[in-house]
Amino acid sequence: MPASPDPDPVRTPPVTPSVVVVGAGPRGTGFLERIAANAPSLYGGLPLDIHLVDPFPPGAGRIWRRDQSPLLWMNSMAEDVTMFTDDSVVLEGPVRPGPALDAWARDITAGRTRLAVAPPADAAVSPSEDGGGRAGLLAEIAALTGQSFPSRRVQSAYLSWVYERTVAALPPGVRVHLHPTHALRVSGERGGRQRVLLAGRAAPLEADLVVLTLGHLDAEPDPEQVELAGFARRHGLLHLPPDFTADSDLSALPAGEPVLVRGFGLAFVDLMVLLTEGRGGHYTGGDAPSDELVYHPSGREPVLHVGSRRGVPYHSKIGYGLAGDRPPLPRFLGPAQIDALLARTERPDYARDIRPLVEKELGFAHYHRLFTAHPGRTLVGWADFEEKYAAADPGSPELDALVGAAVPDPADRLDLAALDRPLDGARFASYDTLQGGLRTYITGDLARRHDPAHSADLGVFLGLLSVYGQLVRLGDLGDPGGRWHGFFSHLASGPPGPRLRQLLALSRAGVVRFLGAGTTVEADERQGLFRAGSASVPGEYVEARALVEARLPDPSPERTLSPLLRALYDEGAAAISPGGLVRVDPGDGRLVERDGRPHPRRFSLGPYTTARSSGAFTRPRTGGPAFRQNDATARTVLTLLAEASAGPVRAPSPDAARRPLTRRTGPTSPSEAGR
Repeated sequence: MPASPDPDPVRTPPVTPSVVVVGAGPRGTGFLERIAANAPSLYGGLPLDIHLVDPFPPGAGRIWRRDQSPLLWMNSMAEDVTMFTDDSVVLEGPVRPGPALDAWARDITAGRTRLAVAPPADAAVSPSEDGGGRAGLLAEIAALTGQSFPSRRVQSAYLSWVYERTVAALPPGVRVHLHPTHALRVSGERGGRQRVLLAGRAAPLEADLVVLTLGHLDAEPDPEQVELAGFARRHGLLHLPPDFTADSDLSALPAGEPVLVRGFGLAFVDLMVLLTEGRGGHYTGGDAPSDELVYHPSGREPVLHVGSRRGVPYHSKIGYGLAGDRPPLPRFLGPAQIDALLARTERPDYARDIRPLVEKELGFAHYHRLFTAHPGRTLVGWADFEEKYAAADPGSPELDALVGAAVPDPADRLDLAALDRPLDGARFASYDTLQGGLRTYITGDLARRHDPAHSADLGVFLGLLSVYGQLVRLGDLGDPGGRWHGFFSHLASGPPGPRLRQLLALSRAGVVRFLGAGTTVEADERQGLFRAGSASVPGEYVEARALVEARLPDPSPERTLSPLLRALYDEGAAAISPGGLVRVDPGDGRLVERDGRPHPRRFSLGPYTTARSSGAFTRPRTGGPAFRQNDATARTVLTLLAEASAGPVRAPSPDAARRPLTRRTGPTSPSEAGR
């Protein structure tokens, strides 16, 4: 049994041991699943109260809640989404397999599994607007295949089912209490019970431990956004700051008028969908890859002028599966290399010590796939190439010479800089010329990402997943400023291919216009307009009365709108990394205080921490870094709670001896619901 992670005493509580989990979305559900998996061996049948605090439905949480437009999709295929561990996940606890999203959908359709979620009573849309309510949802599920990109409401139903299955799997005596409200503050001595203040409730929840699984956070605007918002108010313009697109009020964006959009990632894709199909437009054609998709406007769409630092959308999702050998990863960036970096007395430098290992690993994954799956496009054998590749430094003339001699076609060579910034150095004579150039680029990216002849790209994708799983152990050392996370998202977390086909159709229809790379936005006080330009078309500008920042809010606790996280930060209970993330111990997720000590009773998991992973759910058989983190935290929590119960413990009540149950602690006032 693991030792207590902190010398501070963990005193025997006078009541049933308890833990408060703030956030009941996919990450909170994943943590709860690991509690269920590990409790039989680590907790010995003792009673336990688990309090889940979230104003949104458990399982789905805010981001995946049911009441969103049915036009919004996931950016993963159904067969690539699972909430369950398998033997590819390196973890100390037991593997508890379960169905991926596509298998769950088949079970629902065949009647082997019941649909766990009903249409929400307080949904923001009517049954007709949300695609027919429960019947429409069942029809979507029945039509799902492994290669489908499900709607978010289908994912919401899957996550709700996972939550219910997880609660049912908890041992007797472990009870879950739901609190549909916001947590406002955590207090309590390091060695004593913790108190969690909830909105709408006078008395705080008292617990032995607190686990924060808050998910994505809203934030106050940064100084630039404050300035742009003030400019918009003075001149009667419209400015939408960074936000979750599904939560933004887009109704004020005027039909037929230019709108500047800064951001070309997944938030933009949602914006594009809601302002086109969401306003009555539709597509025809596109039944075959060679059949051009055509967009038919409703007349209610604005004209979206979109740009970003890169000036291009995220790379398309790869549209084929793996055939043949999987790259044997990790190879150059694995546990041994991470151990060596962590053992250094001097803080590792990302550019000097970490990035070369990342590049070496991605190159290895790329060339392994090329040499083993497409040997006709190489001039030497894999064994000879691998030996020389291992000896060469990343970016060295020796490596360039090796690749040049062994891989004759430049299109088969890995160029990470070009993948990351494809428009760097490119200049266009006009914005009209840029439109054709960007359509050619997007068309080429779509074709390549759906052609198994270029399956070295899939090798790189698998390399990215492997690298992400290793860098999690380094915390903020592995991603200063979020540079790695941004590169990973651009290359591995792009939109489904059909979305980019729609983007091309919207571009041809003139509904979307591209601004280019290095996009800048100025506030013209004299004319009272926003003005956008880019490095791709020097000297030309686009003016508009509306500006949308199509990206997520900054997760920094210094600006977070989460009162809980803000209070922790203000009171010095959590340190902040250079990237603006909450610092946690990468081993078990304990919050690290400003004095460098991990807190013995407070834990945190999720994208706002230095140990953020690629997502709360993942592809089957890809290692699932989030699953490993959930397992480590759950095992530490159970160990501490078991130690706290080592003294005299009350006999379980008759209720505790029954099968696990969920108790919903209803709001005492309308404000407690947090809506």
